[in-house]
Amino acid sequence: MRVSRLYQSSTLQSGETIELDDDSAHYVRTVLRLKKGSTIIVFNSQGGEYSGTILESSRKRVVIDINEWIACNVESNLHVNFGLAISKGSRMDFAIQKSVELGVNDITPLVTERSVVRLTDDSKQQKIRHWQKIAQHAAEQSGRTMVPAINGVVKLDHWVESQAGLKIFLDPSAQKKMTELQPEQEKITLLAGPEGGFSESERVTAKDAGFIPVQLGLRILRSETAALAALAAAQTLWGDYG
Repeated sequence: MRVSRLYQSSTLQSGETIELDDDSAHYVRTVLRLKKGSTIIVFNSQGGEYSGTILESSRKRVVIDINEWIACNVESNLHVNFGLAISKGSRMDFAIQKSVELGVNDITPLVTERSVVRLTDDSKQQKIRHWQKIAQHAAEQSGRTMVPAINGVVKLDHWVESQAGLKIFLDPSAQKKMTELQPEQEKITLLAGPEGGFSESERVTAKDAGFIPVQLGLRILRSETAALAALAAAQTLWGDYG
């Protein structure tokens, strides 16, 4: 039987107990449906994970006894910095969830000229918290020992200027393929556009910032499909899928 996993941002140490915050307690009690005496894996993005035992699971609180530290590493050797244009509805949630499963290291939601979704300052913060929870649960489910960061929402032209490594943006009209490229020091920055694609001025901005346009074959892919296909291809070519 698969043991459930839980991310905690607090310091973890064998022999100590932790009381979960309200959100985590609700998740353990209501979603995972774990009872007193259940075994659980706990991690905090500091490397490795801990086995734990639930000492109390009630409406008032959930308490976990932290047992032995377990050395494990399922992280890819390829560091992927992902700039993802904000898409509408559940598409953004899906893209974030699956990109975490595919090993991305951090994600920056981007506002582009053709972005359908327009966020106020308040809704930006709400969305960031929502997307961070999606990333957390994806890391828990996939066995990762670190939770990728969801950075603040920024405009594409601001983001591209501060990126490093092999810089790639997805463009169905491009001539180059990913197989023709090679990352520097196992680091790539990947830029994926919105439903309507990048504008011509955004293509120029990305190129001027050192981004290389690449295509993923002859078919036109939906924005979330293209982003995930590119991540899977990158892990196959340069990461831990090859």
